[in-house]
Amino acid sequence: MGTNTEAVGDMRAFVRVVERQSFSAAAEDLSLTPSAVSRLVARLEDRLGARLLYRTTRRLSLTSEGELYFARARQIVSDIDEAEAEVARSRAAPRGHLHVNTSNAFATHQLAPVLPAFLVRYPDITVELSVTDRVVDLVEDYADVTIRAGRIPDTTLSARKIAEVARVICAAPSYLAQYGTPRGPADLAKHVCISLAVGEATRWPFRTARGIEQYDIPARVTSDNGEVALRLALDGAGIVRLGDLLVGEPIRRGMLVPLLADVHHAEPIALSAVYLAGRHRTPKVRVFLDFLIEKFSRAPWRLDATSQ
Repeated sequence: MGTNTEAVGDMRAFVRVVERQSFSAAAEDLSLTPSAVSRLVARLEDRLGARLLYRTTRRLSLTSEGELYFARARQIVSDIDEAEAEVARSRAAPRGHLHVNTSNAFATHQLAPVLPAFLVRYPDITVELSVTDRVVDLVEDYADVTIRAGRIPDTTLSARKIAEVARVICAAPSYLAQYGTPRGPADLAKHVCISLAVGEATRWPFRTARGIEQYDIPARVTSDNGEVALRLALDGAGIVRLGDLLVGEPIRRGMLVPLLADVHHAEPIALSAVYLAGRHRTPKVRVFLDFLIEKFSRAPWRLDATSQ
């Protein structure tokens, strides 16, 4: 029994070091000293007869054997945590380190403003918020939850729909005062348009008598970053098509004006919280998912029906 207990403890220490990329951070999570964590990992390597980690003064990296072991060990530790969580869920307050990944737009405009309320509600949970517009691998990036818009292609993952995001065509009042307001899709050819479709044709969909048709838009400015496109639109640089979670508030404040809403196809897409199968039973993940639903299921960024 002692040997099995040691094996689980060594495995947990190794997984935490890799997830946190730090012996000190892992030690804090495990309520151990960094030297104790180092000894546990060394004991694991001795027992396996293989080196799992390369350690330098600047960073940690996995050996090929370490990568194989980590993939299995993380799932085992997760299963143990989930089994214990099932027993303790009704008795213990959620606690631990929660790693959340999401896009720049959602993090800045929606999640960051409500996150303080989550921290107050769950004082024993620490949050690591990583922000990137690329789609991450939950295993490779050690994320507990990632929040993304659109289809979830990986069938090994679980997803919980939070809300919907719809696109809106809009421009600043200063731009419209200088260049006029487009009355139909064809008018966009005479305007300065800002596009997120870098490296490909800019096409915006509109409802017609023949159904949804894509119109080629002569983009004057392109960017791969929604924040940059929003900033340009707010400064009166041109007409932009962005998700309402980005432009909803500026439109409500009169900083942007929705355009062509009667014919524009808004292409609503699901905004989902994605996680490894079974992780939703872990208390820290479960309460975070419930918090997301509570705060965003009614899409607080959503414009009223006449503005969409």
